[in-house]
Amino acid sequence: MNSRIDQVVQRIIKSQLDAILITDYHTIDYLVGYCNRPGERFFGLVVTKTGELTLVLNNLFFLDEKLDCSLIWYSDTDSIAQAISPALKGIERLGVDKKLEARFLLELQAVFDHIYFTLGSACVDEVRMVKDESEITKMQQASLINDRAMELIKDEIAKGVFSEIELRDKLKHIYLELGADDFSFEPIIAFGKNGANPHHELDGTRLLPGNSVIVDIGCTYQGYCSDMTRTFFYQEVSPEHEKLYSIVKKANEKAIAMIKPGVALKDIDATARDYIASEGYGTYFNHRLGHFIGREVHEYGDVSSNFDMPVRPGMIFSIEPGVYLKGEVGIRIEDLVLVSEQGAVSLNEFNKDLIILKEK
Repeated sequence: MNSRIDQVVQRIIKSQLDAILITDYHTIDYLVGYCNRPGERFFGLVVTKTGELTLVLNNLFFLDEKLDCSLIWYSDTDSIAQAISPALKGIERLGVDKKLEARFLLELQAVFDHIYFTLGSACVDEVRMVKDESEITKMQQASLINDRAMELIKDEIAKGVFSEIELRDKLKHIYLELGADDFSFEPIIAFGKNGANPHHELDGTRLLPGNSVIVDIGCTYQGYCSDMTRTFFYQEVSPEHEKLYSIVKKANEKAIAMIKPGVALKDIDATARDYIASEGYGTYFNHRLGHFIGREVHEYGDVSSNFDMPVRPGMIFSIEPGVYLKGEVGIRIEDLVLVSEQGAVSLNEFNKDLIILKEK
C-alpha cells in the first residue's frame, strides 16, 4: 500500500467508515496515478478501510497502464448503482466526496438504502493538504515560471497599448514559451477601477496614467499550480494610492513572518486583517487571506477565521491581502508560501516593492 493510500485508510478508520467513494479526478490521479477527465460520465474510486481499491470507469476510456487496483467497466446504458455494486458489497457506512454529483448520489442512496451515506472528503483532503517532496519540487518550478511570466507581462503592460483581454492572449503565449502547460486559472488583469472587483473579468479597458494594474496569474507545470498577484501603477501614482500600497504590502509581510508549524490558520488571517483595519481600511479587505493550492488552484483549506487548524510542514497556501475602493482602485499582493520546520518559505521571488510602469 502506498503512503498516500495508507494515510487515507487511517482516516477512513478514524472516521468509523467502511469505505469512501472518490469522484474528484484530481484525487483519483493523486492516489492511483491515472488521470482521466470524464466529463458528464461517472468516474469513481472506492477505497475500503482494509485498503482495497476499485476504480469504476466507462468503457469508452482507454487505459494503457496497469494500475494497482481492481477495475469495473460499465457502458453508457448501464446503471451506475449496478455497476458499482461489487465494490460496495458488505459496506454499511460510506463516505462520499464533495464532488459526487447529486444525480449519482440519489441513485446510489435509492438502491443501497441499507448504507449510511455521509461526507467523507476530509479523509482525502487532509492528506492532499500536506505536499511531499516531489509535489513541492513541481510547485517550486511552477512558481519560478510564474515569476518569469510576471516580469515579461509587466514589460508588455508598460507599453500601454494593450487592453486587458489582449494581454491575456500574450500571457498564454509567454507561459507556453517558458515551459508551462496551461493557465492554472483564468488570469485577472484589472486596470484602474476594474481592480476594485477582486474577480474582475477581462474586457477591452485600456490604461490611463495613474491607474493601478492588478495582475493575478498562475500556470500549471506537470499537473501542479502556481498563483501570484502583483499590483503595479501606470506612469504615476498618487500619494494616497502609494500609502495604500504600503499598507497592503506590510499586511502581506506581517502574515508571512508569523507562519510556523503550530500557528493557527485563523491567526494568520487575523494578523493581516487586524493591521489593515488599524489603518482604517478593514471594511475594504473583503475576502479571506488565502487558500490552499496544489493540483487545483483552490484546494481544501482556507487562511481565514473559519479554520483554527494549526499549520504543518509541507502545507502550501496563498497569502493575499487586498484593499478595494469601489470606482477607484484595487490593490492586492499575493505570494504562495511553503511551511517548513523553521517557518514560511515563499515560492515567489518577484519584487513586492511598488513599481511604476513606464515604457522603456
